[in-house]
Amino acid sequence: MQRLLRRARIPPVRTAPARTAPARTATVRTATVRTRSAAAGTAPLGLLYERHGEPAAVVQLKNLEVPKLGDCDVHVKMLAAPINPADINMIQGTYPLLSPLPAVGGNEGVGEVQEVGRRVAALKPGDWVIPADSGLGTWRTRGVFPEEMLLKVPSDIPVLCAATLSVNPCTAFRVLADFESLAPGDSVIQNAANSGVGQAVIQIARASGIKTINVVRDRPDLPKLVERLMGLGADHVVTEEMLRKPEMKYIFKSTPRPRLALNCVGGKSTTDMLRHLQPKGTMVTYGGMAKQPVMVPVVSHIPQSAFIFRDVRLRGFWMTQWRREHAQDREGVVAMMDALCQLIRGGQLTAPACTEVPLQDYRTALEASMKPFVSSKQILLL
Repeated sequence: MQRLLRRARIPPVRTAPARTAPARTATVRTATVRTRSAAAGTAPLGLLYERHGEPAAVVQLKNLEVPKLGDCDVHVKMLAAPINPADINMIQGTYPLLSPLPAVGGNEGVGEVQEVGRRVAALKPGDWVIPADSGLGTWRTRGVFPEEMLLKVPSDIPVLCAATLSVNPCTAFRVLADFESLAPGDSVIQNAANSGVGQAVIQIARASGIKTINVVRDRPDLPKLVERLMGLGADHVVTEEMLRKPEMKYIFKSTPRPRLALNCVGGKSTTDMLRHLQPKGTMVTYGGMAKQPVMVPVVSHIPQSAFIFRDVRLRGFWMTQWRREHAQDREGVVAMMDALCQLIRGGQLTAPACTEVPLQDYRTALEASMKPFVSSKQILLL
């Protein structure tokens, strides 16, 4: 991991101390959204929601009005955009950051610059761009955005890699870099290993010589999933049930106990991973798929008493917060992106398993993205 950090010129610890969450839901800055009653095919299309609720009920495909290009604006033709859990939560109204309504869905994606305002210096027609922050509203065919809301990415990487670059790979990069100084031969344990972040963690760790112990839920197609994760570079893949069995000791004969645990689930899965963490190790929580609290043993059986006897550290991470705290560190953000793109070019980092869906079939994509045990990310082709 240090090799990647040196290449990216990013210090290993950049995350600010944990803060108390705000009592009220914040709003995000978005591009202006206007609808128009234009004939089919004459106006850009977007997936718009005017109220919060279940996506299938509130999201509609509508014609959008593209505002006039300002001096500092960029006209972008969107190419592809994924459906992420945060997108669903924003539509439902349950995410900590919400876009002003009406809003176009989507926080991630890639587009091609069509035209730039006269004061735009860093972008030109033909460049590929991704969102610099949440709330851009990427589920649209075209849009006009302020230059500061966009990041340039190379156009020589696969479009699906570019479309899924700004959330999961960046989260994986930061949680591997910012909390423990990992060296080749060290190990990491993570749950939700088949998620977008989990797949990126496996590949980035492998490129850095770090071993991964990957926890997944049991499922009918488990052998196929294990094969796919091993193909990405996973060293061990175990189910949540296997994680609790004494046979785990055999893994640690060839792999050191992890110094870092990555938690995207919560509940009992947290406790089970903590049992295998090294003393003074760190658990980073970046998601809560089980919608259950993080459970940490304080005093029980000595081997399981994480805080008192083993002095483990519990941290939290949110990529949106990291971006906002580093908004003025444009060079550092670009360096992280460059490091990830180098891995992509070298075949060491690929897009997660994806299902490509035409924009007109958005309801099918929304429904599929909310089903359990689905490891394929829905990508809207725009």
